[in-house]
Amino acid sequence: MKIDIFDTTLRDGFQQEGISPSVKDKLAIAELLDELGVAFIEGGWPGASPKEEEFFDRAKTELKLKNAKLVSFGSTRKLNLKVDEDPQVQALIDSGTEYVCIVGKSSNLHITKAIQTDVKSAIEMAVDTIEHLSSKGKKVFFDAEHFFDGYKEDSKTSLEIMDAVMATGVDCFIFCDTNGGTLPSEVTAILTEILPRYEGQKFGVHFQNDNGCAVTNSMAAVNLGVNHVQGTMNGYGERTGNADLCTLVPNLSLKMGHETINLESLKKLTPIANHIAELVNVTIDSRQPYVGSAAFTHKAGLHASGMAKDSSLYEHIDSSAVGNYTRTTVSELAGRASVITKANEFGLEFSNDDAKELINHVQNLEHAGYQFEAADASLYLLIKKEKNVVPEFFSFESFRVFSERRNSENVISEAVTKLIVNENRYVTTGEGVGPVDALSKALVAALEADYPNVTTIKLVDYKVRIIDSSDGTEAKTRVLIEFTDTTKNWSTIGVHENIINASWNALCDGFNYYFMTS
Repeated sequence: MKIDIFDTTLRDGFQQEGISPSVKDKLAIAELLDELGVAFIEGGWPGASPKEEEFFDRAKTELKLKNAKLVSFGSTRKLNLKVDEDPQVQALIDSGTEYVCIVGKSSNLHITKAIQTDVKSAIEMAVDTIEHLSSKGKKVFFDAEHFFDGYKEDSKTSLEIMDAVMATGVDCFIFCDTNGGTLPSEVTAILTEILPRYEGQKFGVHFQNDNGCAVTNSMAAVNLGVNHVQGTMNGYGERTGNADLCTLVPNLSLKMGHETINLESLKKLTPIANHIAELVNVTIDSRQPYVGSAAFTHKAGLHASGMAKDSSLYEHIDSSAVGNYTRTTVSELAGRASVITKANEFGLEFSNDDAKELINHVQNLEHAGYQFEAADASLYLLIKKEKNVVPEFFSFESFRVFSERRNSENVISEAVTKLIVNENRYVTTGEGVGPVDALSKALVAALEADYPNVTTIKLVDYKVRIIDSSDGTEAKTRVLIEFTDTTKNWSTIGVHENIINASWNALCDGFNYYFMTS
């Protein structure tokens, strides 16, 4: 069955706390969604703010969508206001989109308490708005807000509203679980009662994820014949978010055999999901299904051994189908197959004997607090050391760091490093917002004369973990640093009782890895 994917990231998804993209970001995300191949992109609520107005104005000339239809979103006319006098309804008409999606109440409780009117007036508000927009050449989708809760409270009222809306010839009627508390069994029971009443009509669903069932509820609805599903990329949305299209679309396509987006486009899912995450500055959970960095990662020795024989033994799909890839991490749980597989990823030949020695080394280091599954670059250097092929790009003599508080808000750190680079001794300083930033700048200053490209290296993430808090201020500290040179990212690890020394070790690993792989 063909299922229309209606993406609401640009409106519903951006109601998430901490997300506030610019108009430029919204336009870029719309282009990414179009590249992915969704059927509809809900752009936002025209007239709601200057940002929304600018988006729709620029979209008319700047968005060149090839696969998707841009949709403007609004509500039914206001109570006691004629539809042709309602500015937000006029904004939908002026938005320039062929499709509009309007939200209207379908719950007696919300009609009487939220908008403080009666059911008859609520129906008139919906019908007037749909008919007016249709007369202006718009194709109208109707989001029946709180439908599932309303049906459970007073099914007669919800069906009365639904009958009136369906009679207008609305293009799609969408059942909304606005509070996100409906269970799959309830979705099945309610839709099983309703759908046979309307043969040949187009229906959709919109689920919030407050009880963790948004994706499952959407799949249950599709099983009953619903052919329009709404959701957001990476599950963004208010409170706990919306149905996550990054999980829902692969499930519908790869597991249930429905036609959603082109299977070739589906191979772009992971990079597009990550690109959108970068634009909104919200990191994807590494364990997110299908698109997370750990979705096809194997750590335990038994799993890695099985993967070496047949990937289907421990992977439910081919990772490339969603644009992800299989990864093996090496840890204290690793077996020889894990180590050999990881070495092969790095382009290194490893024998069983080599693997045994490396496993012993890794187990000892992880017992001391290291965690190589999160630091591939440090693991790469460790494997190279086992093979005795680590060139010396620079040698360490000493470093010194101090911080100075100059006023109530301003603390500056300064680092001095002494290094030998190509037989030249460099004493350099760096000033930064903290000790690690200062050390990094001093290190770059020492290296850039001999390695000019080192200035492209940036620190993009820095994490600290106390390994055993029972040791108090003498506890070992694990530092993870992520680097980029704008073309690739890599991570390193350092462990020491002194957080500055742990950071220095991770810094040095990061720069050495760059030199060895560039």
